[in-house]
Amino acid sequence: MAVVIDLSGSVAVVTGGTRGVGAGIARGLLEAGADVVVCARRPPEKPVEEAGRTARFLPLDLRDADAVTAFFQQVRQEHGGLDTLVNNAGGTPYRMLAEGGAQRHARVVELNLLAPLTASLAAYEVMRAQPGGGSVVMVGSVSGSRPSPGSAAYGAAKAGLEHLARSMAVEWAPLVRVNTLVLGMVRTELSHLHYGDEDGIAAVGRTVPLGRLADPAEIGAACVFLASDRASYITGASLLVHGGGERPAFLDAATTNK
Repeated sequence: MAVVIDLSGSVAVVTGGTRGVGAGIARGLLEAGADVVVCARRPPEKPVEEAGRTARFLPLDLRDADAVTAFFQQVRQEHGGLDTLVNNAGGTPYRMLAEGGAQRHARVVELNLLAPLTASLAAYEVMRAQPGGGSVVMVGSVSGSRPSPGSAAYGAAKAGLEHLARSMAVEWAPLVRVNTLVLGMVRTELSHLHYGDEDGIAAVGRTVPLGRLADPAEIGAACVFLASDRASYITGASLLVHGGGERPAFLDAATTNK
């Protein structure tokens, strides 16, 4: 018997849900039946759609705390509540630590750690008033658990985000569950900026045990699971969605005598 996750009647918000991983998450939630609201500073080039359904777009600057509070109250008023928040918005330019002052790196931390905190606090005020509570999903990164030259502030923020989620899970239990998806490399429309042409993307994919980059739809599927009742006893957890991680460098560097 097939196991189908049905989120019909639920309401989900995906920050940064207009492209890339965020759009993949939004499409997964749409396919599962949720009413999805995506937010970003700028509208998508085309609507985020799946299974004949379309995500609603609302503009939002996550660094504006008052705007974030008003946004979640609008979602509550116009959609009847909020069941799932996916804190996906984030990112960083490539910048070695010595090439930027502390304030530049602080802006990366603000976007990747403080903005999810601000959104989660505003969402919690809606969820705590509902009998069924809700679910918050942080989109983390393997950069938070390994050295990240060129994106050190981003890695530090993602490490903090994972810890923040575990603390939220304890403080907000039992009504609101909080978990983290720890992502590896995902193939998006911007992959060429990081990995080059198709040969470069394939070469990078071969460093992953599963032999390829993730598809955004696979991240969406993991998110749908954490948002659903199938994950009703999962909180404070970190789900690794990284294809097995990275092959240890010493395995390729070592030689054997035959």
